[in-house]
Amino acid sequence: MAHIHLCWELGAGLGHAGRLKMLALALLEHGHRVSLSVRDLMHTHALLAELEVQILQAPLWLHDTVGLPPPASLAEILFRCGYLEAPALRGMVDGWRAMLALLEPDLVVADYAPTALLAARSMGLRTAAIGTGFSMPPEGRPLPALREAPAERLASSEARMLATANAVLAELGAQPYAYAADVFLGDANLLCTWPELDHYQRDGADWLGPSCVAEGGLAPYWPDGEGRKVFAYLKASHAAHAAVLRALVDEGCRVLAYVPEVAAGGVPPVISERVLYAEAPVSLPQALAQADLCVCHAGEGTLAQSLLAGVPLLMLPSHTEQFLGARRVAMSGAGYNAALLAPDGDWRAVLRPLLNEAGYRDAARGFAARHAGFSQQQLNALLVERITLLLDGRHDARR
Repeated sequence: MAHIHLCWELGAGLGHAGRLKMLALALLEHGHRVSLSVRDLMHTHALLAELEVQILQAPLWLHDTVGLPPPASLAEILFRCGYLEAPALRGMVDGWRAMLALLEPDLVVADYAPTALLAARSMGLRTAAIGTGFSMPPEGRPLPALREAPAERLASSEARMLATANAVLAELGAQPYAYAADVFLGDANLLCTWPELDHYQRDGADWLGPSCVAEGGLAPYWPDGEGRKVFAYLKASHAAHAAVLRALVDEGCRVLAYVPEVAAGGVPPVISERVLYAEAPVSLPQALAQADLCVCHAGEGTLAQSLLAGVPLLMLPSHTEQFLGARRVAMSGAGYNAALLAPDGDWRAVLRPLLNEAGYRDAARGFAARHAGFSQQQLNALLVERITLLLDGRHDARR
């Protein structure tokens, strides 16, 4: 069978590693050999521990790029990862090429790993891109704007990023990219989201559904007494996390909160008999099956599982990808995007409609009804089928 290398280069959180884990397990079941390279070996250690595969540190850009404005496109995100100048990028590409030369994979599957895709292209290796809408922009079009910016700036940044990538490809004797979006795409593109959650609202895409690790985690337990059950997955780094928990208490809710910093021994932000802090990650399917509301930072996996359970959301995004996801959910009517609300804002006024008005709940349940037939097992089988087609040469190549 084939040797398939799965890699993750950019982006924070465990969503990327979780998606690759699910794919690795499915590929192993079909007899393939699998290896991984991941951005963060430490935080993914427990998540990936059961995988009996080779797991390596991915080559990463370790230097600060100063003097740049907040990124307004994926091109400007890559400026912070070595794509400002070809000589800098060449060093990163050489690192990926050396790893791939040692591993000798038949296929490279990249989760937000553009430099891995570039290196594989330079070596004539087959590739697939996998991820949410954010890391896989629409093909054959200018890169979407992530925030308001002058059109001239967006076009200039896109042209520079593309020129940098193509300069390295030219040095290595490989075919250039035609569009800046191609830097993020492979010979096959496995878009793991739904149209309602697609960050770029593209038309006619091949949406396969979200891939996330649903099993594992602590069984949910709630404070005693009366009141709505709210599951909160919050990080202490968000300025409003304590204010939101306090508002939930003041609204009479019973809160099960997973705050990683508290689980690691930190001081709880709110002390109340109405708040229980989980000592480890909680089983989302079990918790959401019992919850009336989910409060989170709008990570793709949490959004998908909450909506599948028909539970409305209060979303506190902390970066661009989460903001775009929260905006899509808010547009569907199934949640409230609190990105622009100040930490000292009136959180109780935001919570009351979410807890008491039928509109949010009905929209979330409607979402769940539309996707009632979805399962992770079905998605895994579909991903393996697409990869098998690519390995067999029955997929249109992008070269």
